[in-house]
Amino acid sequence: MKALCRDCLGAEIAAGRCAACGSPRVLAHPELDRLTIAHMDCDAFYASVEKRDRPELRDQPVIVGGGKRGVVATCCYIARQYGVRSAMPMFKALKACPEAVVIKPDFAKYKHESSRILGALGELTPLVQPLSLDEAWADLSGTERLNGGPAAFQLARLQKWIETETGLTVSIGLAANRFLAKIASDIDKPRGFTVIGEEEAPAFLAPRPVSILPGVGPVFAKSLISDGYRTVGDLARADVKQLAARYGDHGLRLHALAHARDSRPVDPESDRRGMSAETTFNEDLSDVKALEDELWPLCDKLASKARRTGVTGRVVVLKLRRTDFRILTRRRTLPEPTQTARTMFAHARELLAREIGIPYRLIGVGLADLVEPGDLPADLFGSSETRALKTERAVDTLRDRFGAAAVTTARAIKR
Repeated sequence: MKALCRDCLGAEIAAGRCAACGSPRVLAHPELDRLTIAHMDCDAFYASVEKRDRPELRDQPVIVGGGKRGVVATCCYIARQYGVRSAMPMFKALKACPEAVVIKPDFAKYKHESSRILGALGELTPLVQPLSLDEAWADLSGTERLNGGPAAFQLARLQKWIETETGLTVSIGLAANRFLAKIASDIDKPRGFTVIGEEEAPAFLAPRPVSILPGVGPVFAKSLISDGYRTVGDLARADVKQLAARYGDHGLRLHALAHARDSRPVDPESDRRGMSAETTFNEDLSDVKALEDELWPLCDKLASKARRTGVTGRVVVLKLRRTDFRILTRRRTLPEPTQTARTMFAHARELLAREIGIPYRLIGVGLADLVEPGDLPADLFGSSETRALKTERAVDTLRDRFGAAAVTTARAIKR
């Protein structure tokens, strides 16, 4: 059994503790030296940064988000004990935890800390794929000699460095693929380090609910349960042909994940190629106005993310999932790159108009072929895109200051 102390990085374990320093924070796993795919997730990131900078808040519930009309961006673990969760409306969060300290987000500060943490991870391997400011996958294959030890050793050392140098904590999952690594990082938060080996993975997954699988939201989970697939093990035991017939390509992927198989590589360029947002409906929709009402807030959300990330896109992608779970994807290359909801919606709306006539259970919008705003053509200045961008940036500022619901467009008001 391979072992590692997370405090002193020693390798000798006795009676469940480190033989060198006596720490109980030890890793012991037969595949510890062989696993190389990791997922690192900052613990309650925004709230942790605020608590670090204001030590008097250490033992208090902290919510980072907008005003009473806004939503929770994130909250500390104390607030979570009261039932507060990310994306919860602020009035509900304050009803659940009236004594919470509410702090408006400071994204410039969070981005700075993210650069420090993910930059340190990037010093271990060039194969780092960020998901957001506070989490990323990493592939440490072939880095043992360069960095002085196997992936588990490197990550434990990095975890210590982050806590010492930034005053923040992260949780790490180490496994044989991206899917398992992300599940592992969420098991023992905060300050966690969980290992899921390749051999144990199917048995580990079998009793867990189908909602643990990526792409299975609340609505799809209900459909799976009604079809008799309550646990991951149920999907693993199912006939793959039946799953494919019922859910299309998605059924094939569910079957693979249920057997702990995930062939996706850690791809540093994935976020550069595209980003997207989607929603699954409570009831299937076929009416064009109803579908457009669902499409607009997705464009608004995606455009805001593009502006905050500092990218524009040359391609708008429309995604639709039919009631038989087959997916339709339509793409349009734009005459000029965009990062505005107005432009995304206009083109996605035209793509949608060609697909009306059958019911859908999901709609999504994507932005692909991403480029830096500095790559925009010179004649873009003064165009309608630039005017829209100026307006939407002003909306970003107002929402940052007064909450996400402070500014609502007429298009977003469902009739």
